[in-house]
Amino acid sequence: MSKSIGIALLGSGIVGEGVLRILDTQSDRFRDRYGIAFDVRHVVVRDPNKKRSFVVDHPVSTDAEKAIDDPSVQVVVELMGGVDRAGALIERALKLGKTVVTANKSLLAARGSELFSLARKHNAAIAFEASCGGGIPIIDALLRGLSANDIRALVGIINGTCNYILTRMTKSGLAYADALKEAQAAGFAEADPTLDVSGRDVAQKLALLAGLAFGSKFAESDMLIEGIDSLDARDIEFARELGYVIKLLAIAERNGKDEISLRVHPTLVHNTDVLAEVSGSFNAISVWGHALGHALFYGRGAGSSPTASAVVSDLISVGIGATKVVFDNLKVFPDTAKPAKLLPRDQIQSRYYLRLTAKDVPGVMARVTDILGKRGISLSAVLQREASEGEFVPVVITTHLAREGAIRQALTELNALEVIQSPTTCLRIIDQPKEFET
Repeated sequence: MSKSIGIALLGSGIVGEGVLRILDTQSDRFRDRYGIAFDVRHVVVRDPNKKRSFVVDHPVSTDAEKAIDDPSVQVVVELMGGVDRAGALIERALKLGKTVVTANKSLLAARGSELFSLARKHNAAIAFEASCGGGIPIIDALLRGLSANDIRALVGIINGTCNYILTRMTKSGLAYADALKEAQAAGFAEADPTLDVSGRDVAQKLALLAGLAFGSKFAESDMLIEGIDSLDARDIEFARELGYVIKLLAIAERNGKDEISLRVHPTLVHNTDVLAEVSGSFNAISVWGHALGHALFYGRGAGSSPTASAVVSDLISVGIGATKVVFDNLKVFPDTAKPAKLLPRDQIQSRYYLRLTAKDVPGVMARVTDILGKRGISLSAVLQREASEGEFVPVVITTHLAREGAIRQALTELNALEVIQSPTTCLRIIDQPKEFET
């Protein structure tokens, strides 16, 4: 005999429609395999008269509060997005002891600790697989699949909009503005893409993923964040000449002193690295654990069916009882995790790519290398094209490992030189950690 679970679905956009489609078409399999019958009691929408593609047998209304309060509803699925309205409705559901399934990473990043604590107080739970990485089951992997591992690093491409834009700039030579317009026309970018291209969307996801990976609490303010909105196509071409591809990466690392650094920025990735091949709207997340070594999670990071896949996987986990057991026993959620021990930002180490616009006169490179050398920054490569003497020309420098603080101080000095046109472009280069020895 199947266990029936009443659902109130808040929001019926492309992800909501994808959820309904999966529940409708896979109902027999869910009964046979998991012993669960999902009963969609309410579909809450803004405009009930809007034509929709999902099966119309489901009750449609505009009254979210009534749907949440219905005693026949055990699970509330929040797919509205936003913070204020969605947050108020999730609070209402949790106070009634109802489990919440959400894809709302912005809300969880802003109010996760409060909402998780509220869920615990009322014997409820929150599931959020769809909040990071689209259909990639990275949340479940961090909570359970990789639980034997002391995780040392997490590096990922977790924004499909930015990856699509960078792919088009890299493979077709488009300028940023043209690639953005194409992404908007293709439905991969919002009319206002600020959250994505500024890096904040990635930062919100990284706060959640790093929290689970390291068992600590993080916020956007803990991170170094740079977006792709000021990226110059010339740097993509220079990176190619040096053997690199530029990706917007989320990077979380823990050093030997258990200090954690979190950063989001455009990054030069060597063209032999698997992350360099992640194109279009696909996402990929690399995780390093002390026992497993390296694991890569790859898949579609956005879209109706991939994200709906993650939502429904949470519903199944709720139905079989796994969500509540994990929620009650793991001390990695924002309300129970320990405070993070953060590495000071100026102590973060990386290799760097610098593009200076320098006057081609004798002694310039000597002055540049002197400034870098005084800060303990050594060069690994220099790339300069021929030019007429006295012209300003681009000079590309890559460095060995250096500290963020030292680079910032050097940039201030470099930009003050009369032979350098400010500002100097500074990007970071990632060298993936080597596999752990067996």
